[in-house]
Amino acid sequence: MTDFILVIDEGTTSTRAMLFRADGTIAGTAQRPLTQHYPEPGHVEHDAAEIWNSSLAVAREMVATAGGAEAIAAIGITNQRETVVAWDRSTGRPFGTALVWQDRRTADRCKALVTAGLEPMIQQRTGLLLDPYFSATKMEWMLVNRPDVLAAGERLAFGTIDCWLMWNLTGGTTHATDASNASRTMLMALDAKGWDPQLCEQFGIDAGSLPEIVDCLGQIGETDPSLFGRSIPICGMAGDQQAATIGQGCLDAGHTKATFGTGAFVLTNSGMEPLHSSHRLLSTVLFQEEGRRSYALEGSVFVAGSLMQWLRDSANLLVSAPESEALAASVPDNGGVYMVPALSGLGAPHWRPEARGLIKGISFATTRAHLVRAALEAQAHQIHDLMKAFEADGVRWERLRIDGGMVANNWLAQDLADILDLEVERPSMVETTALGAAMLAAVGAGIHPNLPAAAGAMDSEVTCFEPRMPSAERERRLAGWSDALSRV
Repeated sequence: MTDFILVIDEGTTSTRAMLFRADGTIAGTAQRPLTQHYPEPGHVEHDAAEIWNSSLAVAREMVATAGGAEAIAAIGITNQRETVVAWDRSTGRPFGTALVWQDRRTADRCKALVTAGLEPMIQQRTGLLLDPYFSATKMEWMLVNRPDVLAAGERLAFGTIDCWLMWNLTGGTTHATDASNASRTMLMALDAKGWDPQLCEQFGIDAGSLPEIVDCLGQIGETDPSLFGRSIPICGMAGDQQAATIGQGCLDAGHTKATFGTGAFVLTNSGMEPLHSSHRLLSTVLFQEEGRRSYALEGSVFVAGSLMQWLRDSANLLVSAPESEALAASVPDNGGVYMVPALSGLGAPHWRPEARGLIKGISFATTRAHLVRAALEAQAHQIHDLMKAFEADGVRWERLRIDGGMVANNWLAQDLADILDLEVERPSMVETTALGAAMLAAVGAGIHPNLPAAAGAMDSEVTCFEPRMPSAERERRLAGWSDALSRV
């Protein structure tokens, strides 16, 4: 009996597999950390073989928990977006490391393309801005700087992480990416079904090395029987932020969510037509079903949970991330300390890949608690910048739904409500990225008839945080942030 949906959630800092029931409850979780490689400042890499081996290991743990592959109705995949892998079709071996979405090595190339006047055309076609965040310049860099990639010729396969997992899960028989991930490569026009020939030519990429673009739900592929004991259909696939938007039930135009993981990402459902931003936000595919696309407007912050990791592992200011909640609450205010967490540049709406982090206002009175509080406050400050950009594009948030491991911190959730002057909703199950992938797979496998039905059946209770900060205090905080930002 097929009772379960298996989700592979391949993130930036860890790989997880989660076992969901049809009502959205979790029957099991397995997780492994993912090694981060920083060979030079601004360079961020992952071992693609480690990604696959970890994904397979945690998936097998959950298959065993389910009682065998015959108990699993479908697999859903969700993944860190924009990260690029190049591999050999004949052997399945990657050509070097994966270049991670945080990697900034192509900043000069992007700046040159902006200077050449190409950004307006690229934004109009793809909804994206010229930034090293996206996949195209990463692929171009591999072709120029890794001789084995260029020499591979027809054996070369490029893909984002969803595609890399799909290839390995299907034993190399399916080279496919879903439309939500494809929309992050800068090689697909938002209103076109395939890869854009002019964009591929611009970046020197042979479209034959790229995967087929497919729906986010349906019978996308089937696992190699040798992996789990029998074949399991792969019925759902979406980039992590699109999956979280679905998992939050943001299925109608105007619904908005913010996910706080390694970075922080705000998406507003914009319906069946892409909304092109005039204020440095991104238009992206939310999901595709039977060839029809729903779109979202997105703002991307590069450093959120990774700042807590840095405070813990590099600055030694935290023993564990949850400790930050008590530390922030232990002082009445930030003591004049502001932190701009541009550890890998600034994302939306600033788009300054060369920017680096800054701490302003420290004195002999500054304590560890003030520094940690300033790091948490920076999250609300960054989201406020995005809210203002959304408003300038004519999109006003009525409320904000939040998720991701970082928002288990009640102090952070309340600070968001206070600085945004907005009601903030947090579901009882904050790992909505995996839930969204489970919803897609459940519909793709026929367990639920459509996404609204899946959202209704797999929903969870929410906790609401109402703004309570006096307006004068809010304005003081925002002025301090603005001053710190101007110094970066």
